[in-house]
Amino acid sequence: MKKINKYYIDHSLLHVLVAFSVLTIILLSGCKVHYGFNGATIPPEAKTVQVKYFQTTATLAPPTLSQTFTEALKDRMSTQTRLALVNKTADLNFEGSIIGYSTSPIAIQSSDQAALNRLTISVNVKYTCSFDEKKNFEQTFTRFADYNSSQSLSAVEENLMRDINEQLTLDIFNRALNDW
Repeated sequence: MKKINKYYIDHSLLHVLVAFSVLTIILLSGCKVHYGFNGATIPPEAKTVQVKYFQTTATLAPPTLSQTFTEALKDRMSTQTRLALVNKTADLNFEGSIIGYSTSPIAIQSSDQAALNRLTISVNVKYTCSFDEKKNFEQTFTRFADYNSSQSLSAVEENLMRDINEQLTLDIFNRALNDW
């Protein structure tokens, strides 16, 4: 044993620690998974993403919903990935339609009046990855936001749609790029 700064270190233990550290570095350097700064797993060869315009087929949906949802999904892809957003077929592709838009009363009080109303939006999404067909999916995503029944929908609709779009695009992002 050798005395170093008041501590005794067994040379065989030191050799084991050095060998373990070197082996760990070698093993980890062979891993080839690409993680983005947000935890997304994007194929290393992917360079582009396309988000096609999401048409609204839902009755009663405001005419601006298609545009605001499509832009919200484009924003999420461009700000949270290293991929270039393109208007042609890309390495990763998103398309679909807004298939549900409804309001319903919730939290009924004793006077048969609703204390809250709920706005619900559903989006059907088809995702294709040109590098791994196992990652492709077609799925419906649904999210909602509640608002006080004393407010009219038209007074809160824009903010509710923004909040719901944020939730929907996060769900889509996680399903496509985080394998959730």
